[in-house]
Amino acid sequence: MADTFKFELVSPEKLLMSEDVQSVLVPGVEGEFTVFAHHAPVLSTMRAGLLDVKMADGSDKRIFIRGGFAEVQPDSMTVLAQQAINLDELDRDWLAQEIQNTQEDVSDAKGEDAKTAAQNTLAQLQQVAAAAGHA
Repeated sequence: MADTFKFELVSPEKLLMSEDVQSVLVPGVEGEFTVFAHHAPVLSTMRAGLLDVKMADGSDKRIFIRGGFAEVQPDSMTVLAQQAINLDELDRDWLAQEIQNTQEDVSDAKGEDAKTAAQNTLAQLQQVAAAAGHA
């Protein structure tokens, strides 16, 4: 069995997951990174995207997060997500509405920075839709 570490996923509402896992692929603001057991300490902001979690038993969980923070220690990782939804439970109508709202944000953006941020969020949501088979 591969080395594992404690992974906790927390949203503003509650603790969503507290499990031993083999790895977590994180959508960091600076780029994606994968955390394994014995990882060096890291504190990172996260963008909207998918957390790919390899469970201790080898199964995979994919979780859509709407930004937040990841704190990594050699024996644990905590993700504080603004919002988190298990991809298996992702509502097609909700995702379509989020994409439509973000398209409107792109159109309504005042200034290049706001427009670029909205375009990045839109691209991430479209990737989530494609990963979930909703595109």
